Amino acid sequence: MNKLREDALRIINNSIDSVLPEHAVKSQLSSMSLGENIYLVAIGKAAWRMAKAAKDFLKEKIKNGIVITKYEHSQGIIEGLQIYEAGHPIPDRNTLKATMKVIEMIKNLGKDDEVLFLVSGGGSSLFELPNEGIELEDLQKLNNDLLKSGANIVEINTIRKHISQVKGGQFAKIAEPAKIYALILSDVIGDRLDSIASGPAYPDSTTLEDVKKIISKYNLSLPENLLHAFSETPKSLRNVDTYIIGSVNKVCENAKLIAEQLGYNSIILTTTLDCEAKEAGLFLASIARELIEKDRPINKPCAVILGGETVVKVQGNGLGGRNQELALSAARGIYNYEDVIIVSVGTDGTDGPTDAAGGIVDGQTINKLIKQNIDVEFALKNNDSYTALDAIGGLIRTGPTGTNVNDLIFILCGA
Repeated sequence: MNKLREDALRIINNSIDSVLPEHAVKSQLSSMSLGENIYLVAIGKAAWRMAKAAKDFLKEKIKNGIVITKYEHSQGIIEGLQIYEAGHPIPDRNTLKATMKVIEMIKNLGKDDEVLFLVSGGGSSLFELPNEGIELEDLQKLNNDLLKSGANIVEINTIRKHISQVKGGQFAKIAEPAKIYALILSDVIGDRLDSIASGPAYPDSTTLEDVKKIISKYNLSLPENLLHAFSETPKSLRNVDTYIIGSVNKVCENAKLIAEQLGYNSIILTTTLDCEAKEAGLFLASIARELIEKDRPINKPCAVILGGETVVKVQGNGLGGRNQELALSAARGIYNYEDVIIVSVGTDGTDGPTDAAGGIVDGQTINKLIKQNIDVEFALKNNDSYTALDAIGGLIRTGPTGTNVNDLIFILCGA
């Protein structure tokens, strides 16, 4: 089992390394012809590293720039750029302050100016200025309710876009007539450009009618002032070129390659996993049992790799995240099985409001929990996967990775 765990950690670390921003940003910039008046805006958990790579490459061509990233994700001063840290996954006052600084910088640019817009996961929370009539407390409560509702990221971002002055293509409208070059690390399943960071520089395909349907679907209770503050978004833009420079597809492809190098027969099952975390865990466990008992759909030793982003419907008051909950749920289905590991990690290194990237479980996980007097069913019901996995060494801690392209999930089976 130690070898499986060692191999799992190697797959995680090397796969994430493959989508770190430095190479992706510089590679894209080397293929572009940019002018001499560039204004940089970087938003998201990977914003600092994306901005540093761009500054190192473009040097004095960048006349001014602003970086907005999550607390503790800045790695220091970048000459010529202003760096702000703000709230994630819930916006805070620093979010609004930093976003206002961006608007001030780009609102009077001319047709000979260019905006290099670097976008990564977390941008929806970190780049925000709500419509008139919406207080910060309203915005925070709405985001908190959305994250707990079980809505997927596309649905959440649909709501966010229609209460914002910068989301859903509106940032690009503010920058007109300046040209925007958007470089994207995608954290949205299917790489939907109108949903990544809520699409500040991309035409929005969603409507106010979609907003109404989502509010009804999840029985969201919104105050009157917020209901009256929703607005329509731009459906076309003429000043933006967009490039996806990293996604969960690349992470999964690299995980497959590394697993094969380690001697595992490997397949990518899907890169669009999108369901409740606990159900995904049981689904993975059922695949693991098929691999162990029937040696199919691929011969052992093997790796079955998935990418995507599950959701958690919060009903308890415990601590955890979608990856930890998926892993803990999966442990139930491989109870007492040998030579199998199931892993789920966030590529950004942070899973929910915790210091863990995700979880790793095997056939002895449940026995270890029993010895610690931890009831796995209660832990799952209370959304307390962090406490349960932490007690038995089942957490994966990478620290902030500097990138964010959804989640990497896989099964490893020995021979």
